[in-house]
Amino acid sequence: MLETSVRLLRLLSLLMSRRDWSGADLADRLGVTTRTVRNDIERLRILGYQVHSSTGTAGGYRLTAGSALPPLLLDDDEAVAVALGLAAAAAGTVAGIQEPSVRALAKLEMTLPGRLRHRVDALRSATVSAAGGGPVADAETLTGIAAAVRDHEQLRFDYRGHDGRTGSRKAEPHRLVYTGRRWYLMAFDVDRQDWRVFRADRIRLRTPNGPRFTPREPPEDAATHVLRGVGSRAWQHPVRVRLHAPAETIAARIPSTAGLLTALTDDTCMLETGGESFDNLAAFLGTLGVGFAVLDPPEFRTFLASLADRYREASVES
Repeated sequence: MLETSVRLLRLLSLLMSRRDWSGADLADRLGVTTRTVRNDIERLRILGYQVHSSTGTAGGYRLTAGSALPPLLLDDDEAVAVALGLAAAAAGTVAGIQEPSVRALAKLEMTLPGRLRHRVDALRSATVSAAGGGPVADAETLTGIAAAVRDHEQLRFDYRGHDGRTGSRKAEPHRLVYTGRRWYLMAFDVDRQDWRVFRADRIRLRTPNGPRFTPREPPEDAATHVLRGVGSRAWQHPVRVRLHAPAETIAARIPSTAGLLTALTDDTCMLETGGESFDNLAAFLGTLGVGFAVLDPPEFRTFLASLADRYREASVES
């Protein structure tokens, strides 16, 4: 028979591996009696694990969420993933979690066996971050928004717009979207009766939340909607261009926040993007190294024709 402490770890691992277990199945896996399983379940409860038990033909045991965080049991790959995630969070885009992430990482690394610590160290030493130092979202804001999404509660908040002015908003939150650089909220603006995209770092929540609502059907999936807004409608000059290259080729050359990329044929794709000026847009499209055609607006086509004339004149030897 396994020593009690080892057996408890085996039991905990089994309970985490699937939703429901019968006492007989657990006893068979551990090589003990069902009475020993009952006693070990009680020991886990003393340690802080919430194990629900039921009787009858469909009865058994189920590990559920409790009011306190008990010790966690992670396999090798999970431990490495958590360690790397904490390291990224320590310098991430959510304000207020950097210090807790460092503390949690220190605790985890103290318990990592040498083979796993070497894997984590190797990955960290071979990796550099190119993330910008832009504004970060507040952790309480993100968790508040997430709770409202889960509970279908209307949000009331102050929002600082692109022009720096702040106004009050009421919105039905749909999804939080992380683009790799910033956090965004896709929500239905109650006053404007339309879907909107809000930067999370510009949101200041008011309490309490508004009334509960029945979720609406969004016009498209949240990630696509946010990228479309971030890459085009958020800019002063939105444009649509047809690029003479496969979508996969262009996707490898631009960040996801550059705009919404849609495959048209095997050899062409459409990019919905934008910029603060036509000059910036022309420079950006030129760096892609492929031919393109402007679908709209016509003003951008006129600008490019004028720009081409200037370049043509510059190329003629005087």
